[in-house]
Amino acid sequence: MTNTTPGTSPDASRPAIIAVEHVFKSVTDSTGTLDILRDIHFDLHQGETVAIVGASGSGKSTLLSIIAGLDTPTRGTVRLDGEDLFAGSEDQRAALRARKIGFVFQSFQLLGNLTALENVMLPLELAGRKDARRAATDMLARVGLAERLNRYPKVLSGGEQQRVALARAFVVRPSVLLADEPTGSLDFATGETIMNLMFDLNREQGTTLVLVTHDRGIADLCSRRLTVEAGRILSPH
Repeated sequence: MTNTTPGTSPDASRPAIIAVEHVFKSVTDSTGTLDILRDIHFDLHQGETVAIVGASGSGKSTLLSIIAGLDTPTRGTVRLDGEDLFAGSEDQRAALRARKIGFVFQSFQLLGNLTALENVMLPLELAGRKDARRAATDMLARVGLAERLNRYPKVLSGGEQQRVALARAFVVRPSVLLADEPTGSLDFATGETIMNLMFDLNREQGTTLVLVTHDRGIADLCSRRLTVEAGRILSPH
């Protein structure tokens, strides 16, 4: 995996865009209590690119879900641009996510009954943007899909679907982009193209990029790496 300009390094003088504050996550069932995350704490700053790595079952995807506010910690909290993600209701948390966070998933998560253009327009329309069609069209052109605007996901290749997902994530100009194994469903060459595009868009917008990956080459493109093992951060640098 190649990229000519790796992610920027943290600037501790700036306020944290994400502050993970002593987060624990446990689940209990008939067999007892399982500790998934144990006292996780770190800050991320605007424009950083951070890879969360670790073995399967280490807790990295759970950590990403908590940073996104899609899962709740047992103890601790996450502050997004100074706002406590878990202080309000689920509706308030969803509204904060919509304003601040973009998502890219391994499985694309496109709506099959909407065209590429309509998928990218959707978050803009939900935000009340009057220029949703123009902005979505421009972003799809930026990711190389100007000729695919009216295609449905089922007739797009995996790489094209992930380009639509990138366009949908970046079109709202989020403060933070969260990506969970974004190339996991793609072949190597397509995955490399997608990652280079993601990093290009990230630099253009100054987004804070946090991605979960098992791919060492992808992790090496980031300015920081957080290694999760048995629910703890081993390498917070």
